[in-house]
Amino acid sequence: MLKESFLEYLRFEKNYSEKTIVSYGTDLEKFEEYFRGVDEDLDFTKVDADIVRGWMVSLMDDGYTATSVNRKLSSLRSFYRYLLRKKVVASDPVQKVQGPKKKKPLPVFVKEADMNRLLDETDFGEGFEGVRDRMILETFYATGVRLSELIGLKDADVDFSAGLIKVTGKRNKQRLIPFGEELKEDLQAYLSVRDETVSGPCEALFVRKNGKALYSEMVYLLVKRNLAKVVTLKKKSPHVLRHSFATSMLNNHAELESVKELLGHESLTTTEVYTHTTFEELKKVYEQAHPRA
Repeated sequence: MLKESFLEYLRFEKNYSEKTIVSYGTDLEKFEEYFRGVDEDLDFTKVDADIVRGWMVSLMDDGYTATSVNRKLSSLRSFYRYLLRKKVVASDPVQKVQGPKKKKPLPVFVKEADMNRLLDETDFGEGFEGVRDRMILETFYATGVRLSELIGLKDADVDFSAGLIKVTGKRNKQRLIPFGEELKEDLQAYLSVRDETVSGPCEALFVRKNGKALYSEMVYLLVKRNLAKVVTLKKKSPHVLRHSFATSMLNNHAELESVKELLGHESLTTTEVYTHTTFEELKKVYEQAHPRA
């Protein structure tokens, strides 16, 4: 009866879809099968946290992913919160149970050789839009800025004499990113073409022909279209270029703390994920140095 009343609550009070309700019902049935197998005298009101943890372990042993196990635990949490509100149980056995941690996927990045091929050998066209599109790709790769940060750049944010770009990141936190002579020359060439093409004031550093600022979807699509010319990666986005920047920096012996500051990460833990992608470089060093490699 407890299961049935809970599912009715989801159907009529929460307006959940039938598919979701069936999924919740299946999770509760499987959980009941498990704890009855442990002790046939148990029911939903007598289950404790150890039983829930045991079920979680059995699911992992059966090959369920962390995502699937966490979804099933979410069903249990909703169920026991409902029983608490109805005063059917005095405590929630799922409250102190932590689900398995999901494995973070390694960042997807473009190899240095492919980025060089894109920026040095690809024909973007002579017009304003071709020059601008190449400049956007180069800026992403040379600075590691986020999509929103690039769109928000103004002319005043670029200090050519000091070789610095002022970036406004998450929560309006600002940081300075240095740039080299190549980016300086290319940016100046882009601005020259832009100012000749666009009449009137420009809203941002990177603009459309009408002087209006770019929008996210437009930049995303131009990055995807151009990356497709040199790589077959499934994911081809501005964030992939940010990953490529970080990976190239670490492959070329940059300190992790420095890369963290350049990316604008709050925690070093966030930046550490890029150290996994530099294994290819370590392997290359090993093969060159070890006599039996």
